[in-house]
Amino acid sequence: MTTALTGLTGVRHPIVQTGMGWVAGPRLVSATAEAGALGILASATMSAGQLRAAVREVASRTDRPFGVNLRADAGDAGERVRIIIEEGVRVASFALAPSRELIARLKDAGVVVIPTVGARRHAEKVAAWGADAVVVQGSEGGGHTGDVATTVLLPQVVDAVDIPVVAAGGFHDGRGLVAALAFGAAGVAMGTRFLLTSDSTVPAAVKARYLAASVQDVTVTRKVDGLPHRMLRTDLVAALERSGRPAALLRAVRHAAAFRKQAGTGWARMVRDGLAMKHGGELTWSQVLLAANTPMMLRAALVEGRTDAGVMASGQVAGLIGDLPSCAELVGRIMAEAVATLDRLGPGGPD
Repeated sequence: MTTALTGLTGVRHPIVQTGMGWVAGPRLVSATAEAGALGILASATMSAGQLRAAVREVASRTDRPFGVNLRADAGDAGERVRIIIEEGVRVASFALAPSRELIARLKDAGVVVIPTVGARRHAEKVAAWGADAVVVQGSEGGGHTGDVATTVLLPQVVDAVDIPVVAAGGFHDGRGLVAALAFGAAGVAMGTRFLLTSDSTVPAAVKARYLAASVQDVTVTRKVDGLPHRMLRTDLVAALERSGRPAALLRAVRHAAAFRKQAGTGWARMVRDGLAMKHGGELTWSQVLLAANTPMMLRAALVEGRTDAGVMASGQVAGLIGDLPSCAELVGRIMAEAVATLDRLGPGGPD
C-alpha cells in the first residue's frame, strides 16, 4: 500500500510504531522495521551515549528505515540531532514542536522531520517551519494527551496543512487504517498496540494487566505530573488522585534525583531543561518539578514490572486488544484486514 508516508520514509506499510519511553528500544524498533513499518526509537530516557549505542544496535539488526524520537526542549537537543545525522537515521520525530532551526538542520542533512501535535495550530506552525509530515494524536491516545477526539482533530489538520498527516489515537487494526485514509491521513501511528506485542520488552505480568483492561479501565489524570496523562486505572492511580500537592512535590524531588542518575544528566542540565519546559509549555514551576515523576513512574512499571509503584500509560484502545502477536504478525494482519476492507467497500459498496 503506497501513501505519502511510505514514499517519504521508505517503509513498505503506512504504519508507525510510536517512540514510547522505556518501551520503544532497539528490539521493538528493529522488529517493527523488519515488519515493514516505521519503528521509532525513544531517546528521552537515554543519555546521548546510550542513544548512539541504541541507534547502532537497531542498525545492526535491520537495514530498513527507522526513526528516533527527541525532546525538542531538552538542553542537549542539538547534540542528539548531531548523533542522528552522524548515524544516518532516516526519521526524526518530536513529542513537542521543534524549533525552526532544528528542523532546518535535520532537513539539510536529509533527515525526514515528523513532529507529533495535538492541535491544528501546532500542525500549521511546524508545517510553516518546514516539517516533512506531522503525527496528529487525538485524545484517545496514551500518555500525555489533549481533549479533542481523533475523528474531530484529524480532518481539521488534514484540511489545514499541505504535508502528509499521520493519525494517532485509537488505532489498532486494518479497519482503523482504512478509516484514517478516508479522512485524508497518509497512515496511522500506534503505541499501545505495539507495546502489546511479543517483541515488546515490557514484563509479561504488566502486559497481562493491559490485556485484562476494559475501555472503562483507562483514565486520564493530572496527578502524575500536572498535565493530562492517559493511563490504566490502578490502585496507585487512585491513591495519587487522593494525594495532596506537598506529597506530590516531595515525590517529584526524589524522582528527579533518580532520573538524573539513570539518564546521566547533571543538575545544571536538568534546570536548563526545566526552564525550557516552562517557557515552551507555559508551565508553572510546580508543573516543571512534577514532570520528573513521569519517566521514573513509567520505568517502575514498564521496566521493573512494579505496578504498585509505577504507572502504565495507555490508549483507550487497550480495552480492545486481547493478544500479543509479533510485530511481523501484527503488521501483516493489519494490512490484510485493510485490503479486505477496501475490497469490501469497492465499486459494489459494502456488503
